[in-house]
Amino acid sequence: MFLMAVLFSAETFAFAKSKIYTEIALDDNTAPQIQLNFNVSLFALHCDYVSVDVWDVLGTNKQNVTKNVEKWQTDENGIRKTFSGRNRETREVRYEEHEETLAELHENGVHVTELDEPGHFAEFMAEHEMSMVNFYAPWCMWCQRLHPTWEKFAEEIEDEEMPVGVANVDCVKHLELCRKEGIQAFPSLRWYEAGKFMEPGYKSDRTVAALVSFAKRKLELNEKFKDWSTKDKTKTKSHYRELYNTPENPGCQVSGTLMVNRVPGNFHIEAKSKNHNLNAAMTNLTHRVNHLSFGAQGKNPSRQVKRALKQVPESLQQFTPLDNTMYPTKNFHEAFHHYIKVVSTHLNLGSGSNRYPTLYQFLQQSQIVQYDVNNVPEARFSYDLSPMSVVVEKSGRKWYDYLTSLSAIIGGTFTTLGLIDAVLYKVFKPKKL
Repeated sequence: MFLMAVLFSAETFAFAKSKIYTEIALDDNTAPQIQLNFNVSLFALHCDYVSVDVWDVLGTNKQNVTKNVEKWQTDENGIRKTFSGRNRETREVRYEEHEETLAELHENGVHVTELDEPGHFAEFMAEHEMSMVNFYAPWCMWCQRLHPTWEKFAEEIEDEEMPVGVANVDCVKHLELCRKEGIQAFPSLRWYEAGKFMEPGYKSDRTVAALVSFAKRKLELNEKFKDWSTKDKTKTKSHYRELYNTPENPGCQVSGTLMVNRVPGNFHIEAKSKNHNLNAAMTNLTHRVNHLSFGAQGKNPSRQVKRALKQVPESLQQFTPLDNTMYPTKNFHEAFHHYIKVVSTHLNLGSGSNRYPTLYQFLQQSQIVQYDVNNVPEARFSYDLSPMSVVVEKSGRKWYDYLTSLSAIIGGTFTTLGLIDAVLYKVFKPKKL
């Protein structure tokens, strides 16, 4: 009886326990596109210059994708601070066309101070309590268009006798100064008070009227600072300046979903702007992948999928291997590229298995790529979909197999006991005298 109880328990345990195994099959998914979900934090690139581009072998080449893309300004630790927009197109800055060339504008004198010697910048800041500086590069197309406007703006400042200094800094000649000031794009127009940059930088139209209006507003605000500091002797003008100085956060968290073709391709995050030329020497693509997945269930899996995945070993759940991984770049002119192989995964876990949506696992390899000094680096995510798929199945014993085994155990046990009884009877049967 003890043996029968042991066998009965073993069969019951085997019946209750199921086994997970996988098979490889051709992927029969006919959907033309796949959803790509991403959330990436860049620690040293402002949201104004973050562009998400998509390319594939079919010829798709989408620049600065904004649909279903959300941006947040972040601090140096990647903590979200200021919402920077969702589905927002970058506004094109309006320029002013001038009949006169820059040389003709200089016939009545040069009105912009060119800070072309080491130490001139500090001297200029010491001489002018308030100033506006154009950080430019000679090769920059937008800077070339701005020069006549900037000269006329300086002349207008002089004509109206505004106490504002107007200057130029060539960032090709003064690379270290521009790095110290954190110039990421050209032209960068900055307002300084008492030698300190008053954030944020100028982002409005690049016309004489718009620039003069901006300077007047700054002067009016400065007069208010004087009045307030006069009324309250315990607080200086610089105290009130700080209240109105709105520091821009250095980083950007960009997230969203992209519908990409089921062919080899890539999406990349690049420093780009409609109104600037980017400074390749100051572009740092250090980033953290907060989330990257494929398919609608990769971002927000349903409760049904979550319950099913509890039965699947962790080794078969490579849906987000890049999540919460940091990719720092210590030098300029380099960035990480990520290579991803995507594999469709089908769950076949018993009754109702056809109700489970297709999931996508992927393998990844990341490495640093060096860029030419004139090229702006990009964080690239290259993907390719495997023609094969993984089928995750659950196997278990059928109920009729379980009952057959129990019957066999019971019948075998009684048969064995009968044989033992017969043998014992033969051996110990009393012999006739």
